This record gives sequence, C-alpha cells and structure tokens, in this order.
Amino acid sequence: MKAALESIQIAIEPLRQEIINHKVYSVINDLGDLRIFMEHHVYAVWDFMSLLKSLQINLTCTTLPWFPVGSGNTRSLINEIVAGEESDIDANGIKKSHFEMYLEAMEQCGADTTEIYSFIAALKESNDFDSAYRVAGTPAAAQSFVNFTFETIYSNEAHLQASTFTFGREDLIPNMFLTIVNDLNQKFPNQISLFKYYLDRHIEVDGDHHSHLALAMTAELYGENELHWKAAEQATVASLKKRIELWDGAYQKIITNQLVKA
Repeated sequence: MKAALESIQIAIEPLRQEIINHKVYSVINDLGDLRIFMEHHVYAVWDFMSLLKSLQINLTCTTLPWFPVGSGNTRSLINEIVAGEESDIDANGIKKSHFEMYLEAMEQCGADTTEIYSFIAALKESNDFDSAYRVAGTPAAAQSFVNFTFETIYSNEAHLQASTFTFGREDLIPNMFLTIVNDLNQKFPNQISLFKYYLDRHIEVDGDHHSHLALAMTAELYGENELHWKAAEQATVASLKKRIELWDGAYQKIITNQLVKA
C-alpha cells in the first residue's frame, strides 16, 4: 500500500510542479488581474464541494432507511472532511462552507460573481450543464474542468473520486501566490482580507489536516487492490492536466485584459 501511494506521488510530481509554478501567478499584478483569476478559480471551488459530497454519498449511507455502509474508519474520515468543508468558520466566526466564503471574498475584492450565480441558478433549474454554461457565459477552460470533475462523479467509482479528491485538489497553492496576495492585502486591506483569510484557512484546514485525512481515507478504501491504485494514478494525472488547462484559461484572459488596458 505504501509503495502504491509513493508511486502515485512520484508520477504526479511533475504536473504538481507545473501547477505550482504556473505562469498565471507571474501576471497577477493588481486587483483587476486577481479578479479574473478568482472568476475562473471559483468553478474549481464549487465543483470541489460536489466531488466531496459524491464521496460521502458513496462511502456512507445518505438514504432512508439507514444501513451501515463500508468501514467505520472510512465513514469517520469522509464525514469529518465534509463537516469542515461545508461548515467551517469564516473571518467573523460564522459557520459557512468554503464556497460561500470564497464568494464573499470575491465580492469584497470586486470580482464579478454574477456569472457563477447565474450558472448555479440555471443548473438548479435545468439540471443541464451545457445550458447553464450558455446562460452564464462560463469560460471554456472552466467548462472543461467542471465537465471532467462530473465525469468522475458520475462514474460512481468511489476509488476514482477519492484519488481525484486526494491527490488532484489539495496542497497546490504556491508560496509565490501567497506573497502576491499578502502584498495586495497590504495595499488594499479592505478588499483582500477575506481572500487572504480564505487562503490561510485553506492551507490550515485543507492542505494540512484534511489532506492527511484524505490520504488515510484513500489508503483504507484501496487496500491492496492494485487495479484501483493504477486507476487512481491515471485519474489523478488527468485531473491535474485539467487544472493546468484552467490556469491556462485564466492566464490568457489576464494577458488579454492587460493588453486592452495598455
């Protein structure tokens, strides 16, 4: 099991480094650039919650009548992660999901939340992603990213969901980006403080405690099943490539906007 885990980590390390050192971070120079980044990133924050809930659905009993599902260890791990992601404490000590905290950070920063709200409203009404994308005007890179996530969700394969969640979505915030946000917060504390809090909280909870829980959950779930470990590696590689595409889309939009302003 340990060897299989190390094999995945070795296989995905080049892609992780590509994300951590992505050129998008180097072009975020002001609030306008950060707003564009957040308007792309918010889709990843939203569909992360859906990926998480799909794991809870598959690894615990969420229907009536209740019956025990899986192992108590796996249930405990996923339920603890869900509680932290769905009802964390915001900057004012109020219980909120990380997605709701992100939306508030966008609004404080002046980023446009109309698009993501339109997308969610349209999706609730139609349950059709393509229609919701059209209504909201979702960027192509964000569409591709969300589509991949929901392909994983709708596969109903808990081991694929777990690998994408565990290896493809946590601990990918580079120090360079944190420095940029800290610098902007020094200049515009009334516009960046909630985003800074979100990132700090993400690192503290998601990148540390939750990542350890997720690794334990994945190891418990896979056991000695070599086919599941191999599928996990493939799914993780694909998910990281989709993250790179999302960052590429944000980068192109920021560069285009900078050229227009120049």
